Amino acid sequence: MADVRKPTERRGAAEQLPLVFDHGSATGRDDLLVSERLAAAVALIDSWPAWPAPVVVLTGPAGSGKSHLAEIFRQQSGAVDIDPQPGRDAPAVAALGPVVFEDADRQGFDEVELFHVINSVKQHGTTLLITSRSFPPSWNVTLADLRSRLKAATVVEIGTPDEDLLGQVIMKLFADRQLYIDDKIVSYIVQRMERSFSAAQEIVDRLDKLALARRARITRSLAAEVLGALEATTDEG
Repeated sequence: MADVRKPTERRGAAEQLPLVFDHGSATGRDDLLVSERLAAAVALIDSWPAWPAPVVVLTGPAGSGKSHLAEIFRQQSGAVDIDPQPGRDAPAVAALGPVVFEDADRQGFDEVELFHVINSVKQHGTTLLITSRSFPPSWNVTLADLRSRLKAATVVEIGTPDEDLLGQVIMKLFADRQLYIDDKIVSYIVQRMERSFSAAQEIVDRLDKLALARRARITRSLAAEVLGALEATTDEG
């Protein structure tokens, strides 16, 4: 049996898109899939507050686990989110306890404010976790003092996932939706998909919606259809 949803006897002539529900992912420490590529980042988060530097930059591709690790850090440290922009009081918040700044490369920041945040963290003995898809040198920082502070930060990279980890991630994403897929279908998907977590998330999302629309269980043929559609979209792009 491919999943826990029962297919109807016949597929309707017209396929109607289901209502979109928010499928919350489990983000606790025990829900984290730890592999070699995640080991260094997990060890660092687990070692808090005994960090080698008060500022840690966690880098990795989309869907690589950065947000999951940031949430674990919040849970164990009581950290709060900051936005290093004028008028947001980020340095004052950073003086009170651990803070998190996610997606620094995409969200953007005021260089002077981030500089003051780092100084506040150092002065008051707190900690700052920054997540980003790219390394700090690629952020095009012009403020020399901020560049110097970022060079002193501890940078940990999350590498590209292997097939085994991708399979585990796909199983977890389906489980988050109360779906339990046959291992052979998961293996079929992993061997043909792009090696990224964002691709895994999109495949699971498309399969779930398509299965609901057709009132069908998730099968190898359905997976092949979704993979083919994704490949066609990539080729067009």
